Amino acid sequence: MTESDAAGAPVVEVYWRPGCPFCRGLLRSLRKSGLVLREVNIWEDPEAAARVRSVADGNETVPTVFIDELALVNPSSRQVLRAAGVQPPPRLWDRLGLGRGSGGREAASGREG
Repeated sequence: MTESDAAGAPVVEVYWRPGCPFCRGLLRSLRKSGLVLREVNIWEDPEAAARVRSVADGNETVPTVFIDELALVNPSSRQVLRAAGVQPPPRLWDRLGLGRGSGGREAASGREG
């Protein structure tokens, strides 16, 4: 049985530590998304630190995110949203109509290839 909120959405567990700029950025993004978050400080919870080490090659790499049994080490907010079954918002260049093809983002930025 997996942990979920009352509506059945998965609980996204974000393992973090103080002073981690990547953690701050990810948490800021995810808090805006409406996902149900459980934020765990690995410096205050030895079991949480051990869980992170178990999926990060023995390192305490944060942020590490767990969604049910899926572990994501140092993910982007888009990766977390997709894993939680949420469609991420379009990126700026998509909203501006700058795709990735020959006439897209690369061409708009002056790069070719």
